[in-house]
Amino acid sequence: MNVSRRKFFKICAGGMAGTTAAALGFMPETALAQSRQYKLLRARETRNTCTYCSVGCGLLMYSLGDGAKNVKETIFHIEGDPDHPVSRGALCPKGAGLLDFVHSDSRLKYPEYRAPGSDKWQRISWDEAFTRIARLMKADRDANFEAQNDAGVTVNRWLTTGMLCASASSNETGYLTQKMARSLGMLAVDNQARV
Repeated sequence: MNVSRRKFFKICAGGMAGTTAAALGFMPETALAQSRQYKLLRARETRNTCTYCSVGCGLLMYSLGDGAKNVKETIFHIEGDPDHPVSRGALCPKGAGLLDFVHSDSRLKYPEYRAPGSDKWQRISWDEAFTRIARLMKADRDANFEAQNDAGVTVNRWLTTGMLCASASSNETGYLTQKMARSLGMLAVDNQARV
């Protein structure tokens, strides 16, 4: 058999390509038998903001379920939002792992209350939680609100309670949060970005 240098390289390249394809499990008849459907084809897309830090990266969350009465939506894919002006589709490792956080067994999904002196947490409703928080805030404000200081100057301040704001909020939300906290007389207002 007379093999030129060019033919030798063609034979080697063809053999190597065939061997590599077979090693990777490529079978042409199986691959061409059916086209695979895009996994996000029937999904509902929801835009959100990552909750981890103060950067506020944009998220696209995909869930299955059409919102019908007996259908529970399930988030099955989270990725960065390429149209978001902050992150342009990029996510840090914590943001990229949000799907594990959403489906974690140890994730808190409802409010819990531990009575003083008790060693057990008990589940309460959201209404009970908000009512309790509002009642405790009102009692503390009524007991500790200062309308005037020792010199008689009007100060209208409440120094025993503070507010920790979310750093990934929009400017409008931050403005409303500041107005609400300041209208109650709180001076200790901080942001999650500094924590």
